[in-house]
Amino acid sequence: MRIRGLQNSWWKLCMMRYLILMGLLMCMGAIVRAQTTSAIIPSDQSAIRNPQPVIPSDPNKFAVIISGVSGEEAYAKQFAEWVSELRGALTNRLGFAQNNIKILTEKPIASGTTRATAEGVRQTLQTLHSSLSPESTIFIFFIGHGTFDGTQAKFNLVGPDLSAAAYASLIKSLPARRIVVVNMASASGEFIKALANQKHVVITATRSGQEQNATRFAEHFIKALSNMEADTDQNKRISVLEAFDYATKLTAEWYAGAGRLATEHAVFDDNGDGVGHQKVEAGDGVLAKTTYFDSPEQGARNAAQAALMTERTRLEAAVEELKTRKEGMKPDEYDVALEKVLVELAKISRSIRTSQK
Repeated sequence: MRIRGLQNSWWKLCMMRYLILMGLLMCMGAIVRAQTTSAIIPSDQSAIRNPQPVIPSDPNKFAVIISGVSGEEAYAKQFAEWVSELRGALTNRLGFAQNNIKILTEKPIASGTTRATAEGVRQTLQTLHSSLSPESTIFIFFIGHGTFDGTQAKFNLVGPDLSAAAYASLIKSLPARRIVVVNMASASGEFIKALANQKHVVITATRSGQEQNATRFAEHFIKALSNMEADTDQNKRISVLEAFDYATKLTAEWYAGAGRLATEHAVFDDNGDGVGHQKVEAGDGVLAKTTYFDSPEQGARNAAQAALMTERTRLEAAVEELKTRKEGMKPDEYDVALEKVLVELAKISRSIRTSQK
């Protein structure tokens, strides 16, 4: 009996140790899971407001997002969502540095944002003068409502509005290599004439100031920046023209699906003549097709490969520019010039493929 009692005590002790050990292991597992989860899911909304780029940022790319007066709670919510999605696409996928993105909104709530007033716009664009260089590309986005009284086109801000002519004066003085303006507001079509310039790509959600209903174009244009379905030439990059084509297609489909008559028709101009078009024609399309939201260097493994990618982008632009001059050239002259550029482009492309192996 004494031996049996000792055996029972020993068995109970073993079981107790086993349970204690299992309890410790379970606690440790819970701690590890909690730490892992906290590393993945932000404890607050700061990571959403300030998404971290997943690719190296390009110091020569800048963006200004102006979200104007909403007028209604539904529009206020919608505009805020579009601003958040646009900022996320620029930083997470396209390699824009956080400090190079300036945001103006109706009611700023996050640090680093400015109130969308006329003075706020002026100060923001004037401040960028010291940051921009001849190597810079700047994208300026308008989200909101616009007006046109038959004479002046304006974008609705908090307080007094700025006219298209006023924006043109502010924008044309920016010392950037290329300027892309995407006005996604109603009645924005009149901005095409005012902002026309040979180094500008100007996109508007409407073809005239008479299309004054709220627009859907912004939703689809912003989606294009993160959707590779927009990459029609399958070079794994989204050009301004591809984003425009994707957005116009989806906007038209939205109206057709809703059984409604389309009240917006987006246009673009990139040859400086102030005439917007809905597709590549009449000299428009060269800059938009060869201007990308990302940078070729961002996918490079080293400086040598980055230089090759930059040269490829330059040659692609040269091909498009030649196409626009075809009608004014002799057939033989055009063929010789085009062949020369295409041979150089083929050599560069081969070098890039070799460097990627």
